[in-house]
Amino acid sequence: MCLLFQMLFLATFFPTWEGAAGAYDFIGEFMKATVDLADLLGLHLVMSRNAGKGEYKIMVAAMGWATAELVMSRCLPLWVGARGIEFDWKYIQMSIDSNISLVHYMAVAALVWMWTRYDLPAHFRLPVTVLLGLSMYKAFIMDCFVHIFLLGSWTALLLKAVTTGVLSLSCLTLFVSLVHGN
Repeated sequence: MCLLFQMLFLATFFPTWEGAAGAYDFIGEFMKATVDLADLLGLHLVMSRNAGKGEYKIMVAAMGWATAELVMSRCLPLWVGARGIEFDWKYIQMSIDSNISLVHYMAVAALVWMWTRYDLPAHFRLPVTVLLGLSMYKAFIMDCFVHIFLLGSWTALLLKAVTTGVLSLSCLTLFVSLVHGN
């Protein structure tokens, strides 16, 4: 539901930019990425209303978010396009990107859970906040990087996978040290 409101908000207040051909609207894309704060708020609300251990809250919130994102943005193009007579690699890329997004959503859900804990040690607050900021603006940073260096679709997908892996491993390190360190 939060994803639907976010899409309506983006369509209403951030219409598509019609600049020169090949130009990239850095400010507009940054503002669109800032709307992802609503996703973090929605994740927090879902996890605060869900009873259970932290691991279960993270799993439920991340799987729900990833499923909603998959259905709303990738399911129809994949279903219609992949059933065609001609094969196109973009559907394989779309499927791989969905798996990368699932890992990203797991890391973000864990970061939101850690950030909202009342017993989070002070020395964890800065790394968790920085990782949350990086995860929120990851898509914007990746788009800028791809646009500036003119990367191909497979290279951009590999870069996204590596970035998500580094972000997720950093999150896992903090999560394990926080949960099992006490």
